[in-house]
Amino acid sequence: MNSVSSPFITRRKFLLAAASIAASAPIRPALALATGEHRIRVAPGQARLTGPDGPRTPVWAYDGTVPGPTLRLRQGQPARIVVENGLDEDTTVHWHGIRLANAMDGVPGLTQPPIRPGENFLYEFTPPDAGTFWYHPHADSLVQLGRGLAGALIVEEAEPVAVDRELLWLLQDWRLTKDGQIAAGFGNMMDAAMSGRVGNVVTVNGAPPADLTVKAGERVRLRLANASLARIMALRFEGHRPVIVAIDGQPCDPHEPEGGRLVLAPAMRIDVVLDMQGDPGSRHAVIDDYYDGLAYTLTTLAYDAGAPLRDHPLDAPIRLPGNPLPGPDLAEAERQEIVLQGGMMGGGKLAGIGGMMGMAMPGMNGAAWAINGMSMTGDGHAGMAPQFTLSRGATCRLTMRNETAWWHPMHVHGFSLSVLSRNGSPVPHRQWQDTVLLAPKDTIECAFVADNPGDWMLHCHVADHQMAGLMTVFRVT
Repeated sequence: MNSVSSPFITRRKFLLAAASIAASAPIRPALALATGEHRIRVAPGQARLTGPDGPRTPVWAYDGTVPGPTLRLRQGQPARIVVENGLDEDTTVHWHGIRLANAMDGVPGLTQPPIRPGENFLYEFTPPDAGTFWYHPHADSLVQLGRGLAGALIVEEAEPVAVDRELLWLLQDWRLTKDGQIAAGFGNMMDAAMSGRVGNVVTVNGAPPADLTVKAGERVRLRLANASLARIMALRFEGHRPVIVAIDGQPCDPHEPEGGRLVLAPAMRIDVVLDMQGDPGSRHAVIDDYYDGLAYTLTTLAYDAGAPLRDHPLDAPIRLPGNPLPGPDLAEAERQEIVLQGGMMGGGKLAGIGGMMGMAMPGMNGAAWAINGMSMTGDGHAGMAPQFTLSRGATCRLTMRNETAWWHPMHVHGFSLSVLSRNGSPVPHRQWQDTVLLAPKDTIECAFVADNPGDWMLHCHVADHQMAGLMTVFRVT
């Protein structure tokens, strides 16, 4: 087990402590919601995050498990999910990446009243897209996510994909004390103004390290989802060539990742196809080497010693069927720009942004970040002024410019974005994303059709950054 002595120790110590904590565990029980109604209860619970012999960690859980049950929906079929709040504080559920009606989006005050302690809320929506999504709170996000509230949501394709089996890895990290308790210090200014609350324990499907047994010759569809508060991961599969077939639930042109590394920021999902071409009895590490000098083994692909399932890779297409996304009309697009500002710079000082233009100024009242000069803090509330307004059906060509020294996975609610270019270079493979990772000083252009009316959040999914001002709202009328 890894430990921390203080919630304020350095990021390097946190990341080094993660070197031996990872997992490849069974997926939590799946709930098929083909018809009827299902109920999910949010309540305190306990989990053994460091293994069956480790201490019990008090957590907050969906239906008593961390992560919560994997919800399986059918594309184009209605779902009804009642969420019961057994916590002592308000909560909501955001169905991350699903293009649904604004009233079902789960932002307290902005799209729905918060679910009070002892009360419940009925979510009704029909998922238009097949793919890998997830669900999590959008109330007291930093604490509720950090205490374990997350679960996978899979919308199945109408026709099964030709693979031998499917795996899901829902990745989380935790900041634990030496006795296995969740460390205090949520929302401290060092985390808020820098890289966020990076943990010292990494789990996959809520469990610590375990080999993943595979069979030579089999084809696997692996669904990856990063539910961490702040940790960015870059996964390298030794001796294997994963092929990306979907990003954030949306199919793309099948392609191998640049440099062989799957970069997965908080809230992002990537679906890959893996042909298991290792020798029977061989072992191959899956390594997270995102942070320089801090690589660690996430899990190991352990080949069964038996004869291969087949001598050659499965002869079947790996391209996924497309989703019904409206194509942007770039010739008639309305241009909008958001500029990310603030954060800690050299010398330990907050970057200035030139005046109080919004709800708060970075460095004041808990705000450390801003978008176009405005800091919206917290989780959302009634009366949030929109950054821009779009007419329903219009194409928006959105530029996101990162003027900060930090990485930001920017998540848009209610839509998927066609990613056009990064720093002036076209983005290949026809990628659609709801969470776009911006490196320091990056400029990314993307486009979408404003076909979904309502007030929609756009924010950084490093939870500390969102809570400290890095969010905004746009309106579709």
